[in-house]
Amino acid sequence: MGKYEPPYTISNKMLELVSSISEKVGKISSHRELETRPHLRKNNRIRSIHSSLKIEANSLSLAEVRDVINGHLVLGDQKEIQEVKNAYAAYEKISEINPKSMSDLIKIHGIMTYRTVGESGVFRKGEEGVFSGDRCIFVAPPPNMVNELMKDLFSWVKNSEGTIHPLIVSAVFIMNLCLYILLQTEMEEWPDYGIW
Repeated sequence: MGKYEPPYTISNKMLELVSSISEKVGKISSHRELETRPHLRKNNRIRSIHSSLKIEANSLSLAEVRDVINGHLVLGDQKEIQEVKNAYAAYEKISEINPKSMSDLIKIHGIMTYRTVGESGVFRKGEEGVFSGDRCIFVAPPPNMVNELMKDLFSWVKNSEGTIHPLIVSAVFIMNLCLYILLQTEMEEWPDYGIW
């Protein structure tokens, strides 16, 4: 069997976005304000957690997310409050995580899904699919294939180093993780990020 190559196409629009993002990252990196002002780093983390969870249909406001992280009482859906706590705990572990390690991905998944899904910190054991109303529009590979597919995907990530821009590798990785591998998640909607 040949080297695994996930499905994706690099478009001119993607290259334009990579260039724009890289330029912005360069500008941010040249300012050391986040290092000298820890409150800015914490505020950025809170905003990042809020926007990431919003994508996953978490209804807590930015102020409520800030209150949960600061240990204040928040009235709301307990699962959504737990999602905030989990995301903050995962951020705290980022410096310890190897982004090219399958076991570290599973560890972070366990932190992110603690007390929110049935199978936390493991690859799914059941069948999964994506539905549009009553119609199934995507069926994930059977659970017995997930471990091998993930090994192939991580191998591709490692082999792509130095040949494909890291932003593109990240986008292809996350789309394959979500749409082909499907860790147990509660994601309600599957946005079209234009990878294919």
